[in-house]
Amino acid sequence: MENLAFYIVDVFAEEKYAGNQLAVIRDAQTLSAIEMQKMAKEMHFSETTFLLSDKKRKGGYDVRIFTPENELPFAGHPTLGTAFIILREIIQKRAHHVFLNLKVGQIEVTPTFINGQPDVLWMKQIQPTFSKTFNTEDISKVISLDTSEIDTMFPIQEVSTGVPGIIVPLKTLSAVKKAKINRDKYYRLIENIDVKSLLIFSPETYRKGNHINVRFFADYYGIPEDPATGSVNGCLAAYLIKHNYFGQTQINIRVEQGYEIGRPSLLMLKAEEDMQGKIHVNVGGKAILVAKGNLI
Repeated sequence: MENLAFYIVDVFAEEKYAGNQLAVIRDAQTLSAIEMQKMAKEMHFSETTFLLSDKKRKGGYDVRIFTPENELPFAGHPTLGTAFIILREIIQKRAHHVFLNLKVGQIEVTPTFINGQPDVLWMKQIQPTFSKTFNTEDISKVISLDTSEIDTMFPIQEVSTGVPGIIVPLKTLSAVKKAKINRDKYYRLIENIDVKSLLIFSPETYRKGNHINVRFFADYYGIPEDPATGSVNGCLAAYLIKHNYFGQTQINIRVEQGYEIGRPSLLMLKAEEDMQGKIHVNVGGKAILVAKGNLI
């Protein structure tokens, strides 16, 4: 484990100490899964990624993602943050794209550059799937809101673009702000289903120019509330297209998250439905290097 390089990155952040912090461990192929899990728990960020080697395999870089409690097949801000480190520290020049080999499959990240440095990074997500819908009254109890605060013009639905999330439409920013997870009812809800996280949103925002305000809860993964989550915001983008939320077959929007926990984040979502009915989703955001060093 000696001399493994590590990096702390703020992802979906336009300035330091905003967004979602990520630890990236480099050249981690000598670590066992048990060691990775222990290190992720010790780091105690929402996720820690392990870049196994600086060398590509099958055109991409092998990466594993761990929360403090579990390994994930895919997650958004770890994918973008790790791609940022690959671009900045390994490739060290302009590249049209970077591929990451994750448990869910190979994910493409497309960067833009300013002054030779990576700026906004875009992540293409796999085709979304839409699963079961949920009863309004049951979900209202889980998030401690009245049923009248949920927007019943749209369903509460499980959506996945690699990691599933329950998407819950609310009417107002006030409802988003006062939502609180009832842990007993939350664990009863997820007990016998694969989906473990909830994303609530409203079309009212804190900042002018943003289109959606989001909060994300995933206590099962050791994340009571996440300041920014790319994977389930990708699910949200697919949901908005599927249910014609904005009345159009394509969207290009700005999503704010993390305001309630003092980590204001900005995610960018692009999605469209093609002539065959397939929905294509891209999640974008900026990353900022906060610190780097070596494990001893």
